[in-house]
This record gives sequence, C-alpha cells and structure tokens, in this order.
Amino acid sequence: MAFRNSPPPCRIPGTLWPRPRSMRVAMIAALTLMVLPVVSGCSKDSSSASSQPAAVDPNDTLIAKVNGTEIRASDLTIAEDDIGADLQGPPEQKREQLIGYLTDMILVSAAAEKRNLADTADFKRRQAIMRNKLLMGAMLQAHAKSVLTDEELRKVYDEAVKPMAAEEEVRARHILVESEDDAKAIAQQIRGGADFVALAKEKSKDPGSAEEGGDLGYFTKGRMVPEFSEVAFKMYAGQVSNPVKSQFGWHVIKVEDRRTKPVPEFEQVRTQIETFVARRAQSEFVAQLRETAKIERLDRPAGATPPMTLPSGTLPSGMPPSGAPPSGMPPSQKK
Repeated sequence: MAFRNSPPPCRIPGTLWPRPRSMRVAMIAALTLMVLPVVSGCSKDSSSASSQPAAVDPNDTLIAKVNGTEIRASDLTIAEDDIGADLQGPPEQKREQLIGYLTDMILVSAAAEKRNLADTADFKRRQAIMRNKLLMGAMLQAHAKSVLTDEELRKVYDEAVKPMAAEEEVRARHILVESEDDAKAIAQQIRGGADFVALAKEKSKDPGSAEEGGDLGYFTKGRMVPEFSEVAFKMYAGQVSNPVKSQFGWHVIKVEDRRTKPVPEFEQVRTQIETFVARRAQSEFVAQLRETAKIERLDRPAGATPPMTLPSGTLPSGMPPSGAPPSGMPPSQKK
C-alpha cells in the first residue's frame, strides 16, 4: 500500500537521469527493404563495383556463405541489435539463430530480386527513407561523441549535481494499519519495549516495507505524502510518533537517522551525465538544422504551419524535451 508521492509501494530507486538507452540502428530492417548487393554486410562476390563493400576488415571473421553471399561476424552483431531480445537459449544457440536469420534474409531477398520487387516505386521510396534513418542515427551518434569531453561532463556535474546536497533526508521505519486504535496499541507496545522491527513484520499492511521491518531507507520531504512527511521531519532520531493518519491508513513512525543528502562522486554518475549531455547535444543539433532549413508545408494554407515536433523516441537516443537535467540522485545506500 503506497504512501509516497509516486506509484511504487515503497522504496523508489531514484535516478539522476534515465539510464543510458543504447542507440540501436535498424540495420536489419533496412536490409529487408534494400537490394541485397548494395548492403555493405552479407555481400556477394560480383564484378559490379556497386555490389561490393568499400573494404573488408581482415579481422571481420567470415562465418558462412549462402549461394556465394558472405555472412561475417559484424553481420551477426548487427542482427543481434535488431532481434537480440527475441533470442533464446545459451550463447551458442543464439549465435545459430542469428546465422539462420541472416541466411533466410539472404535467400528471401534474392527471391525478391528475381521478381524485380526492388524496381517498384514503393520499394524505392522505403529504401530512401531507411537510408536516411540510418544516416540520421550515424550522424547523431557521431555528434554526441564529439561533445562528450571530460570538461563538459564535469561542468554539468558541478552545475546540476552538487547543489542537490542542500536537501535534508530522513531515514525512517513505519507500521501501517487500518485503524487508529490499532496504531495506538502498537505505539504503546513499542514504548513499553516491544521491538519495532518485529511488530512491523507482523502487523504492517505495507507490503513493500513490512518484510524489512518497516524500513523506508533515506528519503527527502517531497518523496512522501504530506501528512507523513510533516511528522517525520519534525522528529529526532530514535523517536516514535503518535498515530499519523494518511489516505492509506494509520502510521506509526520511527525515525532512525537524519542527514544532509550526500553528493554522489563524479565517477558514480558519469554514465548518467554522459547520457544527458549526449541527448542534449543531439536535440540542439537537430534544432539548429531546422532553423537554417527551408521547410515548406504544402498540406496547409500559408501562414498556418504549426511548429513541427517529433514523437517521443523518434530520434535514436530518445532525447529529453529540454536542456535541463531532471532532479534526483542515485539511490542512497543504507548504512
């Protein structure tokens, strides 16, 4: 039964920024829509220059040939980016599934070639879109990489992370019951010497914390519902409250500790800062391109063109809506 100001029932792992989400390029989807010999991977021996990759990495192991078309180790990596979540079994079994997937792709696309499906207007339009999508992903990756300097990362750390330490935190336990009489009886037992942890495990209706003796860990004032926070942040370490009413029931609170919120070390949050800086740079890059581009909307009357916005997750990195990092820090370790 939750009483925090957020959906989870109890401890809410905080994050500085969303965990890095891998920038997956939909290469396999592109392969299924492109003429096979044009693709750099899975290339077939041919005298046509356009059907050959620019160069073959000598360290890119040749895995198989399907009617002369090569499958290399790099092709397996690309295929895994696309269908890795659907693979099952141990590594060797997954590897065989990837090889089978690429083999079927080569055979089916070759059959499509024989039927001249690559010459249709619809295919060519889809091919152009997929090519642009792949180039967009590659460009945004390259741009993000160029801004990830140690100087920029530490600047964000100093500006956005260090100031978070000014907030006070409380570590508390609680026992949640349905009635005020039950809460009064429990509070009296505790003041009479009963063990709070044992009573929480036995009587608390909060499934998220009961098994841990009612322990909620460290939290800031805004993380709990107001009725709970107002009492907890006025208590001293070791104090047990009178019954506290909230929308979830009646609480008996015990404060274990009070402290100023600790600042995470730079290396603890470096990965999260990198994600934020990369996404911010990508967002700004796209905005700059739009500002200098001539974009005409022919489906609307002149002067009625609304600002264009991308659906959430359209860009490969899933950019945030603004340049400012959301608040919060990695979860505190109980001590």
